[in-house]
Formats: sequence, C-alpha cells, structure tokens
Amino acid sequence: MKAEIRHEAMRIGGEKVTRGRVIEVSNPYTRQVIGTVPKAELDDIRRAFAIAKAYKPKLTRYERASILNKAAALVRARVQEVARLITAESGLCLRDSTYEAGRVCDVLTFGAGETLKDDGQIFSCDLTPHGKKRRVYTQRDPLLGAISAITPFNHPMNQVAHKVIPSIATNNRMVLKPSEKVPFAALLLADILYEAGLPPEMFQVVTGDPREIADELITNENVDLITFTGGVAIGKSIAGKMGYRRAVLELGGNDPIIVMEDADLDEAATLAVQGSYKNSGQRCTAVKRLLVHERVAERFVELVIEKTRVWTWGDPMDPAMEMGTVIDEAAAKQFEARVNEAVAAGARLCVGNIRDGALYSPTVVDRVDPEMPLVKQETFGPVSPVIRFRDIDEAIRISNSTAYGLSSAVCTNRMDYIARFVSELQVGTVNVREVPGYRLELTPFGGIKDSGLGYKEGVQEAIKSFTNIKTYSLPWA
Repeated sequence: MKAEIRHEAMRIGGEKVTRGRVIEVSNPYTRQVIGTVPKAELDDIRRAFAIAKAYKPKLTRYERASILNKAAALVRARVQEVARLITAESGLCLRDSTYEAGRVCDVLTFGAGETLKDDGQIFSCDLTPHGKKRRVYTQRDPLLGAISAITPFNHPMNQVAHKVIPSIATNNRMVLKPSEKVPFAALLLADILYEAGLPPEMFQVVTGDPREIADELITNENVDLITFTGGVAIGKSIAGKMGYRRAVLELGGNDPIIVMEDADLDEAATLAVQGSYKNSGQRCTAVKRLLVHERVAERFVELVIEKTRVWTWGDPMDPAMEMGTVIDEAAAKQFEARVNEAVAAGARLCVGNIRDGALYSPTVVDRVDPEMPLVKQETFGPVSPVIRFRDIDEAIRISNSTAYGLSSAVCTNRMDYIARFVSELQVGTVNVREVPGYRLELTPFGGIKDSGLGYKEGVQEAIKSFTNIKTYSLPWA
C-alpha cells in the first residue's frame, strides 16, 4: 500500500504558508516522493524575520519551562510517529530514529531545567582599596533581534531541537531553515511546540532552495545571530558574508578512535564499529579513522571485520536492521569512489563497499595511508578505515594531521597515555573507552580548527551564546 504523500506548509507568524513552487522530498530507500514543501520566496524570509524582530516575548521562566516539559511529554507520546517520519525522509533505520526521538526529549527536559535556574551573578565591590560599598549584579537578556538557524540532514529533529530549545529558554525569537532533504521532522517539532503553548512568533520555519534564500538568511537586517550546523565550505562562506553579527558555526569532523597496545581489543572493536555505523556513519562525531598500534593491529582488524559482517543493513523500516541508507545516492557513490581510490593506491578492502542506490554497506579498509583522501577529508558515511602506527607520538601526529578538530576516542588503561591524549589531541572532546560522539545533550559540544567557530553547542552553552549579559550595580552597606 502506497504511503500518503505529505504536502506541508511553512510556519510563518502563526500561519501555514504555501507557494506554487515546491520541493519534492524523496525516501532514500524506496526512491519514491513522500511529500512536498514550499519553495520560499525572498519576501517570505523577510516577513518571517520582521515578525520575529517585532515580537517581544514576555514568558516567565515557569511558563517557558512548562512549554518545554509539555513538548517533551508530547514527543514521548508520539515516539513511533516521530521515528517513522525521520526514517521516511532520511533513510535512517528505525532504531536510530527512535533513539533520536529520545534525544529530543532529553534536550527539551534539560532546556526546561536550565530555564528555571537563576543565571545571574553577584560581585561585591569592596575587594580593593579603591572599592566602594556596592554590589554588581548580572543578568542574561534575550537578543535584540532574531536568531537565524540553519540545520543539516543528518539528525532531522535533534539538530533542530538543539537550536530552538535554548532559544525558547532565553525568550528569543528564531527563524529556522531545515535541510530541504529532511524538512518534515522540523515542521512536526514546530507543531508540537505550538501545541505545548509556544507563541508561533517565537519559532518560525521556512523551507526552500538554499541557492535562492541562503544569503537572506545570513544578511537580513533583523538577524542578530546565526547558528549553523553543516559543512565546512558553507560555514566559511557564512563567516565571509554575515557582516557585523554573531555566529555559532558547528562544522565537520574527522574523528579518530585510537587503540593502544594495552587496550581491551574486543571493547575497542565494538566501539569502533558502533561509532562508524550508527546513524549510517552520518554524524560529525562518527568514527572516521581507526588508528591502531601495530603490535595489536592484526587481531583488532580481525575483530572489526567480524563485527562488521554481522551488522545488519537494509530496509530502514525493518526493525531488525541496524543501519539503513545514507542520505542519497550521490553520497553513497562518493563513499564507494573514495574506497576504490584508496584500494587502488594500496589499501586493502576487507569487507563491504557494496552499493545499491543510497544503500551502502558497512565497509572496512585496512592499511590506509593517512594522506589518502578517504581519511584526510571527511568521509561522511559508514566506512572504517584502519591506519596503523608505531607509538603514541605517531598516533597523536596522525590524529592532528587533518584540518578538523571535533572529537576523539582513545582505548587504553594507562593514565600516562590518557594524560597525553587529553593534553595534546587538537580536538574539542576526548572520550576514554567510549565513542567520540558520546555526550549529554546538556554538556558543551563543539570543536576547533575547521570543526567550529564561536560558542559550543549543548543546552547550557547555547543559552550563553543566545543572550547578552547586562550588569547593574546598587549601593550596599
């Protein structure tokens, strides 16, 4: 039975806005059109930002927290609907989509908790001979203008949640453009927030062709801050065009898992496989390089191959599958070509590199040179490239040799190794005996070098980036 095709509208100022021109959204696995969204015109974008700038939220902390908690309950009650929608538009398997729905609930819950905290500070002024009997207080105020948010395809709802929830928590107004490849989850989250009581002026969703509307999203006069998650090239383009305003840019990653000679190899191989293939390898914090000490490399590679062979992949709607498709056929072709290129240059294909449309198998490639494009660039899919090293000095050098600096995993029990990795790896996160992507939705998240610019994400850090600190002082006896 053919699924009903969705025809969604934009959410602008409390209205559902349609346009004659539409973007078709296809299921990556079936290759069938599952729905359409409007192609926004420039006037739509300008109107949304004008509405956002003009609206002055007056929600109390209690009211904001109540909206976020109610929205969390609504998502929990509709987890299966949310998961199936994410799977239909992105090709992620139901296991991953269900997990993502749970993460959205976490972001909502953490946001509600942070909203209730008093975020001010108090400074006594009689601390020096020049001091006075006064006290300085601080408070965080919402931005004067609007927030422009742009999200990618790889976490269709959770990426949106990490933008809008800190915005709500701080009484800001946001205009979001989700990826045109996965717009439906963002629109569903907007409707859930409205149902929970959010004034629609505080969160508007526009859809369209980025080639037509991207510049307006970053240069509109009513935009105070741009928050973008996506590719490095686009992030740098935004930085070059945005002018005198703030930005939070969360970009790519090329995260290693580093396996030392003392590691528990079965544990390390399990982490490597999970980190490589969860979410179809389409995570900025996915394991994209497997760095292994040459003394244990043979056994480690055997274990990775064994675990890869039993990783189930196929129809993303099948609950038995551990992996669905990547976002589209073009992406799958790129992974296939990079693996073929590495093998032609001397690497060894161990398992995988099978493609059918957007379906691409879990793939292990051994004896990869650190300079090969497969690992020098970000390969945003389910590929496990193995690089061998002699000692910790070489491991650190190889890890730091790319333009990225997002996250990392290290498998060792030696504290001297751990101390060096924490100190010397040029990344935003070092996870010991865990995948690079491990974090709470609350904790700071982000990278350095080409992996990010500005404040980190995570609910607490995003709240800081979305506010202005105001100080005031009073006489104090």
